[in-house]
Amino acid sequence: MSSTNSLKKLFSDSMIYGLSSIVGRFLNYLLVPLYTYTLVSSGNYGVVTNLYAYTALFLVLLTFGMETTFFYFANNNKERYETVFSTALYMVGGVALLFLIVIYAFIGPIAGSAGYADHPEYVRIMATIVAFDAFQAILFAFLRFKGRAWKFAFLKLLFIFCNIGINLFVFLAAPKLAVSHPDMMGWYNADRQVYYIFLTNLICTLPITLAFLPELRLMKHCVDWSLVRQMLRYTWPLLLLGLAGILNQVADKICYRFIIPGPEGDAQLGIYGACVKIAMIMAMITQAFRYAYEPFVFSEGKESKESQALVMKYFVMFTLLAFLAVVGYMDILRNIISERYWEGLQVVPIVMMAEIFMGIYFNLSFWYKLIAKTWWGAILSGIGCAVLLAVNFIFVPRYGYIACAWGGFCGYGVCMLLSYFIGQHYNPIHYPIKSILGYFAVALAIFAAMNCVKFPSEWLTLTVNTLLILVYLGVVLYNERTLVNKIIKKLKG
Repeated sequence: MSSTNSLKKLFSDSMIYGLSSIVGRFLNYLLVPLYTYTLVSSGNYGVVTNLYAYTALFLVLLTFGMETTFFYFANNNKERYETVFSTALYMVGGVALLFLIVIYAFIGPIAGSAGYADHPEYVRIMATIVAFDAFQAILFAFLRFKGRAWKFAFLKLLFIFCNIGINLFVFLAAPKLAVSHPDMMGWYNADRQVYYIFLTNLICTLPITLAFLPELRLMKHCVDWSLVRQMLRYTWPLLLLGLAGILNQVADKICYRFIIPGPEGDAQLGIYGACVKIAMIMAMITQAFRYAYEPFVFSEGKESKESQALVMKYFVMFTLLAFLAVVGYMDILRNIISERYWEGLQVVPIVMMAEIFMGIYFNLSFWYKLIAKTWWGAILSGIGCAVLLAVNFIFVPRYGYIACAWGGFCGYGVCMLLSYFIGQHYNPIHYPIKSILGYFAVALAIFAAMNCVKFPSEWLTLTVNTLLILVYLGVVLYNERTLVNKIIKKLKG
């Protein structure tokens, strides 16, 4: 497949996966104002933030890199892809079942060590959710392998719509019905808001698993133990890589309650968690990019170098535009969350830039995946995680949650730089570094201008910020005029 056709397919798949990632997460934004405006305190949102961080961490542990491992072995054994799929599913399903048995058997001490001795039900529900999500991860990976992007998007959106619908009922309709029809609402208790959030997630997770019955019928009824050993050898460094990577994302939210314990820590974590949600538009973009890009690179192999270089530049161009749009229209976007959380908005540009670094690091990371040296990923992400944790434990007691944002920035920045320089030794790719650094320089200069130029009128500030964003867009269009002209000619033709 030519580089041009490959990029066309990547763009096409990205658009479909973007439907479930970008549009889906945008719809999920409905839950951010819902929670921040209706939860009794920011401390409650801090609990939600903390437990979802644990969920993300354990999801990585329970999938132990098997998504990427499945892509690698399925593409190298296409005539036996069903065997690879079955083996991966048995492995992840078995680990998830063992995890649930341990959690339910030792719920008391586990809940107490996490700081939820008074609410073990939170831990039980979240453990069940993460076990089902781990099992589903391989099923969703199978859809990506088969190029069934539309079913992937449909199921992701179905979960989101169900989750939003039930949450809207519980937090908006149920309190009113409890007053007007108390006989019908005996189950409702306004003091159990956090419990209802987690229970809703579980209710919406179960039917999605049932939707995979056609794929589950492809499972073979025996395990290929030789394949198990091969897959484990490939995947264990990916587990370390994934563990270090997810810790870069959630370690601050997990550690915060230990560094600053009690209601004060929960309240600050709630503010930080709510403001980070505004910055998550960058995570939406990078996730949609990853869903389409990972199968694309593995199918192209080492011949994808030219495409990787071009995609890197386009990724940086687009994410910097998104960065400027968010910070430029912050006076509007801040209304996503309640005003009592606004004090934490200073973390948004820092977290967004950290997400850009993470996206670049993901693009760079294929050098060790393609040459089967995945242990490099574990080393690099481990170093980044160590940097993040060091920043958190040293500076959070003094500066609070702003140190969490800088910890992620520094951690991903170190991963990105190390991966680039080491990767150029093992699998050199001629990235357009000059163009990429130029776009960063222009974007940061415009960001500085936005922060320096403030007007009494909010609309005047937004107008000036819009003009500044157009300046960045003009620079991009001018520098990429060859590509723009090709697109215009194709549209006219």
